[in-house]
Amino acid sequence: MNVVDQSAQAFDQYRGLLFAIAYRMLGSASDAEDIVQEAFARWLQTGDDDVQSPRAYLSTVVVRLCINQAESARARREIYVGSWLPEPILTSPRPEMLETVMLGETLSFAFLVLLEQLGPLERAVFLLREVFEYEYHEIAGMVDKTEANCRQILRRAHQHLDRRRPRFDVSREQQARLTEQFLRASSSGDMQGLLSLLTDDIAFIGDGGGKAPIAHRPVRGPDKVARGTIGGLRFFSQVQTRLEEVNGRPAIVGYLNGQPCGVLICEIEGERIHRVYAVVNPDKLHWLSKQAS
Repeated sequence: MNVVDQSAQAFDQYRGLLFAIAYRMLGSASDAEDIVQEAFARWLQTGDDDVQSPRAYLSTVVVRLCINQAESARARREIYVGSWLPEPILTSPRPEMLETVMLGETLSFAFLVLLEQLGPLERAVFLLREVFEYEYHEIAGMVDKTEANCRQILRRAHQHLDRRRPRFDVSREQQARLTEQFLRASSSGDMQGLLSLLTDDIAFIGDGGGKAPIAHRPVRGPDKVARGTIGGLRFFSQVQTRLEEVNGRPAIVGYLNGQPCGVLICEIEGERIHRVYAVVNPDKLHWLSKQAS
């Protein structure tokens, strides 16, 4: 085995971890893949003698690349057409993304949307400490801050997130059942059945990126969301739908000519649906399409 092959083999031990960090940092699987590839390129250029801990070195590279990427992405989103939502991923082929309860929770679509409330540095410190369980001295080195700074940053992150966290735990079975009921009522045009599933403060948030037809602003209120959903499914009558595991939870994926054309994810609160997220921007379905193939 030559040196390059040995380096690649060593890197592969951490590839899953690095992708998991980058995806949660950026909310984009495509960008996360690019970050991991850049980390691999830097790894190949680094001699083994220069790295005491491959895990710490590679995590640092990925975190710093993600912070830079996130800062530029925030500027780009100011001119994004409509609502911006994370890029959905099929998680059934990636069990390493869901190895623990905490990993599963922080992969959920609702939580990724919640993380958008944090700045890149807050997001990095929060994820590294609370999700991936790095020690403060490790985090300090990764983000180039003191341990005391990192503790303060984490407190601020908790203050932002704790006020907005979902108030109810939802089992996988409950998520699947309510999502199936939502799909059945919407597809059949059952207005009353659909209204019974929605909270009074329901919001439908769609991401088409200006490249697919969907409301540019959130639609609020049970009547408007129900009518819009029923009308939308009638318009896309040729789309085939099925339940898939998306971001660790059952979700509705639409297929046209065998290719994903949209993902619909229900956020459950109690026994009703509190938010509906719909991603139809084709640029955000490309990576999901590769997984499905």
